[in-house]
Amino acid sequence: MATADLYPKVTLGLSASSAGPATDFGRKDTFSWSMGPLISWTIPNTGIAQARIAQAEAGTHAALAKFDSTVLTALRETETALGTYARELDRRAALQASRDESAKVAAQARQLYQNGRTAYLDALDAERSLAASDAALAASEAQLADDQVVLFMALGGCWEPDAKQ
Repeated sequence: MATADLYPKVTLGLSASSAGPATDFGRKDTFSWSMGPLISWTIPNTGIAQARIAQAEAGTHAALAKFDSTVLTALRETETALGTYARELDRRAALQASRDESAKVAAQARQLYQNGRTAYLDALDAERSLAASDAALAASEAQLADDQVVLFMALGGCWEPDAKQ
């Protein structure tokens, strides 16, 4: 639009008038009208138009840079959230396998204690390891839920109040 100031402006004008007594207003013999073009062009002062063009281009470049920055930030946040979520999924799978093994060991230690083959302290230690594995797995599942929320937010999700309430 700023470039348009470099070119002439053509305006069409229309005027109407009525001359005569008020009782004859609008009659054919008292009514007149004219229409014609009006051309205006500021030839010697194109510096102002050039400055407006440069300002508009700079504003466009700034808006594009801000848009690119926003997109790159969103991509970085999404990539980080996806990486964190994937690592926590792997950690949870490893903790689940460890918990399953701890459950087997605890069951075997209980069986051996009940059959009199090991001391109570060994069975108790296996139960403690199982409890620690359960706690680590629960903490990982809580972290996984937090990571899912962060990922959802990075992908542009948000919570809006229910309109029905």
